[in-house]
Amino acid sequence: MHAQNVMQTAIRGRWAVAAIFLANGFLTGSWAPQIPVFLTRLDISKFTLGLLILLFGAGAVVAMTWCGHLISRHGSRTVLRWFGLCGSFGLLAVALAPNVPLAAIAMFIFGGSIGGMDVAMNANAVVVERRLSRAIMSSSHGFWSLGGFAGGALGGFAIQNYGHLAHATVVTALAFVAVAAAVRYLIAEDKPSPGPVAGHRKFTLPGNPLVYLIGLMALLTMISEGAVLDWAALYLQQELGADLAIAGLAYAAFSGIMAVMRFFGDGVRNRFGAVMTLRISALAAAAGMLVAGLAPSPYIAIAAFAFCGLGIANMVPILFSAGGNQEGMSSGTGMSVVTTMGYSGILVAPSAIGFVAEHSSFGPIFVALSGLLVIVLLMAGLAHRAEFAPEPAPAE
Repeated sequence: MHAQNVMQTAIRGRWAVAAIFLANGFLTGSWAPQIPVFLTRLDISKFTLGLLILLFGAGAVVAMTWCGHLISRHGSRTVLRWFGLCGSFGLLAVALAPNVPLAAIAMFIFGGSIGGMDVAMNANAVVVERRLSRAIMSSSHGFWSLGGFAGGALGGFAIQNYGHLAHATVVTALAFVAVAAAVRYLIAEDKPSPGPVAGHRKFTLPGNPLVYLIGLMALLTMISEGAVLDWAALYLQQELGADLAIAGLAYAAFSGIMAVMRFFGDGVRNRFGAVMTLRISALAAAAGMLVAGLAPSPYIAIAAFAFCGLGIANMVPILFSAGGNQEGMSSGTGMSVVTTMGYSGILVAPSAIGFVAEHSSFGPIFVALSGLLVIVLLMAGLAHRAEFAPEPAPAE
């Protein structure tokens, strides 16, 4: 009977963390349609907007770096409760900001709350995976993609018809209700492992080099994701002669296929194992990116980007699971390293790619990115900690 109760608690915890992934994706996706209003409302240049978006990224990276330390002291459930409930108000703070200095502070806080929430929810998903002895990370990321898709799709319509403030208020209310309902059912680690009692030596980076190699793999994977997000449409328009409507299909196909594949990803991973799934996924992603870079027409490029999305869909969740399951450290500490390194790929790479594209063209860049995905393919064996053997022994 006790085992049955434990399993029911774990299943509730699994849906609770899925709801928080959905809310995080919804908040992030709802920000994109706010950007044009933000630009005109504050009467700022694109350069200033770029700097404000960079502050969002800086807030995320600062929070992600610290979040592992907080989780190892207090557990992922407690940290996720606070970041989740506070993070719900991030978009509203940005929408209310009346001038650039306050907008800068709001963007930093919004980025920090989304980033902290991200590490904590991924760390909590690892806890659920251990409790259930099966993968749930890919479908959790599927819920994130679904939330992002809903936020992006509904936002433009809502802002156009009801105004940016009404939109931000409704998004905040929906996110807050979802998070508040979910946090009651989150499950906790058996024991937050604070490590040896080292007085109050606050913040130390983990010494295990493997977690940084997993982080590097996440970085290489997410550079590719960021490149498609920011530059695929421009590539189709400028170099392959597509009109704007067709060019927009590149990322839509990439992210749509990715979201669908993430809901199948856990079943695939439970069947074939994390390392084999990662190898096949990296091969598919590299092949898709290569064909996209060499594509003679927009439609071939769109199909190739979709195939790349099929591959990338499960690479990040597997790498996050591997990061959160490293020996000798809490799931939060490992997750913090891998997510921070991974997300810096999405934050930093697009501007670097833009600079390179000024001096060459996008085709060769996408071909080069397929090479980065081949490196992940060759390193796939390092993600073996994401495998699920029954684990009766306690974590420490």
